[in-house]
Amino acid sequence: MAVEIERKFLVRNDGWRSQVTHQQRIRDGLIAIERGSKVRVRICDRRATLTVKSRTESLTNAEFEYEIPLADAEEMMAHHCLQSGLAKTRYYVPHGNRTWQVDVYEGILAGVILAEVELPSETTEIVLPPWIGREVTGHPDYKKFNMVNARLDPASRALQLA
Repeated sequence: MAVEIERKFLVRNDGWRSQVTHQQRIRDGLIAIERGSKVRVRICDRRATLTVKSRTESLTNAEFEYEIPLADAEEMMAHHCLQSGLAKTRYYVPHGNRTWQVDVYEGILAGVILAEVELPSETTEIVLPPWIGREVTGHPDYKKFNMVNARLDPASRALQLA
């Protein structure tokens, strides 16, 4: 089984920007979500993927990713996603013996900046960069679907992004 082990954090300041090694533009579309599982289409540069993720009780998630034709991904984005697609720029920032991914969102999630680090095991120790803020791994308010819904529904409570 393919697995993903990652931790997610808020970003405290712009100290990461001077350490970026490269970046990518990413568009994501959510096709389905049900009881902790989701199907996502992603376009990154000229590559498209379909990903199935299933949550577990820990930091480890089942993740299956398949490359698909770009035209198919564009069709899915345009006509088969639950919400309008999300756009972000992902910046790669080395720190210690890990590479952090800093996602700067656009559109409805403009102003949201999250950092993730992928790990080989749940017990892997990490050195937090000085620009990292509060950990939000597993926090429902910081799931993309929930963040979008919170921004779409003015009656919902505001996210604390700091």
